[in-house]
Amino acid sequence: MITQAPRGTADWFGDEMHKREVIEQICKDTAALYNIKQIMTPVFEHTLLFSRGVGDTTDVVQKEMYTFEDRGGRSISLKPEGTAGVIRAYLEHSMYAESGLTKLFYITPAFRYEKPQSGRLRQHHQFGVEYIGGKSPLVEAELISLVSTLTKKLGLNDIEVHINSIGCGECRKEYNKALLEYLKKHEDALCPTCRERMTRNPLRVLDCKVETCKEIVKDAPRTIDYLCDDCRDHFEELKSILEELGIKYTVDTGIVRGLDYYTKTVFEFVNRDGFTLCGGGRYDNLVKEIDGKQDIPAAGFGMGLERIIYFLGLEGVDLGEAAPPDLYAAILGDVRKEGYSIVRDLRNAGVRVETDYLDKSLKAQMKYANKIKAPYVVILGEDEIKEGQVSVKNMADGTEVRCAISEIAEHIK
Repeated sequence: MITQAPRGTADWFGDEMHKREVIEQICKDTAALYNIKQIMTPVFEHTLLFSRGVGDTTDVVQKEMYTFEDRGGRSISLKPEGTAGVIRAYLEHSMYAESGLTKLFYITPAFRYEKPQSGRLRQHHQFGVEYIGGKSPLVEAELISLVSTLTKKLGLNDIEVHINSIGCGECRKEYNKALLEYLKKHEDALCPTCRERMTRNPLRVLDCKVETCKEIVKDAPRTIDYLCDDCRDHFEELKSILEELGIKYTVDTGIVRGLDYYTKTVFEFVNRDGFTLCGGGRYDNLVKEIDGKQDIPAAGFGMGLERIIYFLGLEGVDLGEAAPPDLYAAILGDVRKEGYSIVRDLRNAGVRVETDYLDKSLKAQMKYANKIKAPYVVILGEDEIKEGQVSVKNMADGTEVRCAISEIAEHIK
């Protein structure tokens, strides 16, 4: 079936491509308001980066990565998410040597072998932001503020902010002990994967998608009840900042996120049906997990472009149509090269021009100009080329203005 795209992938063109372009521009414009610079990292990385950074007990690493051996015998994986690659680049290029907080955003494809669903494909695209080098809860507050601003710019209203704290390595020890004790009581009913996880990383059981496991963990101990003083103070300060900013939130103790690198704050933006638009949080241990040396705090979030489009559809948000060309130039007769030369000059002058390439009749060309909603039309025939004069037709009211060919661009603008 070589004429069909692989399952879980999509082609972008037409109206969907226009939506994506508008969304990407809104994302970039919003990032600019916060002085966040763009970064692009490779589509594939060494597999070890993800197994060490994302976590080898996660579904992403265990079940969903596209991993292969290259011709040099190296294990390579297509990126399943954007954060690990950004941290790798941060370390490789010694961005930490620069003073202050490093703020980066990306728009990238990501690859996960999972069942395709609404707003999530095997190749999907993520807008993500990473703040590296700051331990203050003001970092998470700004990230949440950014997403809140972005959702308003997109026209989304059915969005709620859910936050939680999953603690640090110290308070996690006590929590894991309590969680493991609870899970052992239900071990026989857990899925095989969770029975393995419960001893290696019991927190991952809380993120299982199997219905029987989801029912069991509903009554499991919650991380928020086991926070150390530092983690509790951090979470309380975050809540107070959000309240000062007027950002409504819900403390949702069920949020743990699906990647191992999170610590302290985790958050999600969900609709009233609990469908997630965006997820993120703090990951103070990730830099050290990757390079084994430096202890640098960080936080970030990721949101899928396909997921944004799905949410826009649910709320009936219209992003408008792609802008039509400024002008349609109908070339007639044996003046193709002269006519196209004029088209080229108009484009060089900043006029968006469409023209005929198929030797259509004038009637057919006018019909096409109307179809693509060109606001103006000029006819470039033998007489017009010879005289250096054309009639610029306003397609909205049918009026025509006579002008020199050299003045077309000025008239259109």
